Amino acid sequence: MQKGNIGVSTENIFPIIKKYLYSDHEIFLRELVSNAVDASQKLRTLSSVGEFKGELGDLTVRVKLDEKKKTITISDRGVGMTADEIEKYINQVAFSGANEFLEKYKKDANAIIGHFGLGFYSSFMVSKKVEIVTRSFRDDAQAVKWSCDGTTEYTLEEVKKDDRGTDIILYIDEDNKNFLDKAEIDRLLKKYCRFLPVEIAFGQETEWKDGKEVETGKDKVINETNPLWTRMPAELKEEDYQQFYRDLYPMAEDPLFNIHLNVDYPFNLTGVLYFPKIKNNIEIQKNKIQLYSNQVYVTDSVEGIVPEFLTLLHGVLDSPDIPLNVSRSYLQSDGNVKKISSHITKKVADRLEEIFKNDRKTFEEKWDDLKLFIEYGMLTEEKFYDRAAKFTLFKNTEGKYFTFEEYKDLIKSNQTDKDDSLVYLYSTNKDDQYTFIEAAKNKGYDVLLMDGHFDSHFINHLEQKFEKSRFVRVDSDVVEKLIPKEESQELKLSAEQREQLTTVFSSQLPNVNKAHFVVSFEGLSEQDTPVMITQQEFMRRMKEMSALGGGMMFYGDMPDSYNLVVNANHPLVTRIAEGVEAELGEKLKTINGRMAGLDSRKAELEAAKKDKKEEEVPQTEKEELEDVKKKLSEQREKKEELLKTFAGGNKLVSQLIDLALLSNNMLKGEALNKFVKRSIELI
Repeated sequence: MQKGNIGVSTENIFPIIKKYLYSDHEIFLRELVSNAVDASQKLRTLSSVGEFKGELGDLTVRVKLDEKKKTITISDRGVGMTADEIEKYINQVAFSGANEFLEKYKKDANAIIGHFGLGFYSSFMVSKKVEIVTRSFRDDAQAVKWSCDGTTEYTLEEVKKDDRGTDIILYIDEDNKNFLDKAEIDRLLKKYCRFLPVEIAFGQETEWKDGKEVETGKDKVINETNPLWTRMPAELKEEDYQQFYRDLYPMAEDPLFNIHLNVDYPFNLTGVLYFPKIKNNIEIQKNKIQLYSNQVYVTDSVEGIVPEFLTLLHGVLDSPDIPLNVSRSYLQSDGNVKKISSHITKKVADRLEEIFKNDRKTFEEKWDDLKLFIEYGMLTEEKFYDRAAKFTLFKNTEGKYFTFEEYKDLIKSNQTDKDDSLVYLYSTNKDDQYTFIEAAKNKGYDVLLMDGHFDSHFINHLEQKFEKSRFVRVDSDVVEKLIPKEESQELKLSAEQREQLTTVFSSQLPNVNKAHFVVSFEGLSEQDTPVMITQQEFMRRMKEMSALGGGMMFYGDMPDSYNLVVNANHPLVTRIAEGVEAELGEKLKTINGRMAGLDSRKAELEAAKKDKKEEEVPQTEKEELEDVKKKLSEQREKKEELLKTFAGGNKLVSQLIDLALLSNNMLKGEALNKFVKRSIELI
């Protein structure tokens, strides 16, 4: 028996393996099974080139669990090792300058494995002792057994082993006895080894016999050695892709469609990506793409490897150019990874354009589900925007679809304003904004439906991309002002009447939570609505972006600002103005006369003190000015009180306000109940 020390010039190797080498201890099983698969594939290669002339036979890698002995054994029938190879690959830990290297990398020791082949040593994260029993495939090779208990000392002795290959026996320590659970090992094998290219067996198949489950004596193979993405697209049918998706995501709805990646230059990349169905009102799930390296599972956190917007996709990517065990920061700065990311973007855009050109009808049918991905991509990836602008669709409130160019051609003749800017009208809810949409349609305008998750951001983005264009929500102003033309109607109400009606209408507005109303007057036609509610475009858009986390948090805390727009030319509004005159005319005339006299005296007093210092103004004049201001305030309050009392007794005022609130879905609870009762009385 030979004894010796592992060729590391420090005793820190095992503590570092235990603490730093992997963030997750469960990875040990992936490493050891992957090594066994590599050994099996090497033997296949040697056989194919004539360097191994024996029978390959059964190359299944077997994982065995012995709960009594507290061991896990991983066995293969691959190339095996000689005593010299154990010395080279195990005892020398495959790199020089270990002391300096470990010191440098102990805080980011993930980097160690990928660069220096330390996969085997991950076994010491969970084991108090590890044994290797191995026999090389070479003729007359002597089997050997290597044993180490987690110190730098090892033993190496000759043993009897009938067959070529390697058994790795792990004696699981107390801290990791959860790995002695059959279900846990089954879970880990399915997670990390599900698509390895050599069969992996764990346990036996079972069947029901005489009312109980019994083992059949047949190996239970846990992996698919020839997964869908490794096959040529030409030999696959749509049902194959659908079945593979169901295997990956048993609880998910069927995907919209897939993209099969098969690249061998300038890097190697295979995979299948799926566009899943995503509803706007549910949380978007990332981490659904599984990343593999030569069919070995690496991670499902693919940010940095695929573009941000494609992390919404589902599926599998496999590239031997992505190292198995490196830190995330390394992945994100790796040149190959960046090339892969750029290529995936191009392939996705190509596939979408191909579907759009070849089957536009299907593309339109799936657009409402696709839109989320495409808009996200156009917002976050400039190159994708340039490609996607050809096939991205607008949908209008009638359910018709248009490319950007098609829609521009549709609206440019009628929706260009007096400054020669193209105005895109849009709605975010065609039921809530129905009356505004109808008013726009009656003007011959077309209205887009922009009710998607990213649409408020997307609209801002398009305004930067489109020349001399802007987007205006259909309820942000009266229809005449949505697309300003040269002509405008005069207002039939005088300035005095507008001032009176501002008090009349504002006094009857209900308290709506987090809402602020401003009364304004417009010269619309007599056929237009008498009173309507609009919401100023800029403020509303800022609040929407704030709600989506667009860095506009200041706006998120502000109340919603609405305009109560009174049609100054509508007969019902004229009737209210005439009612004010009939009921309050003389009283208001008297008050206005007093206010005019007071205003005149106030102006005189303020003019007299204009160029004087405060101490030069006579006290009597100061006192008179304060008295005049007080009397003016009293007259204003008196006037307001008269107008509020009138408004409170005028059912038509409340009815018009409530109709405007109702058309905006803002009339609820007690206010709605009062409206219904008042409507019955008026009828």
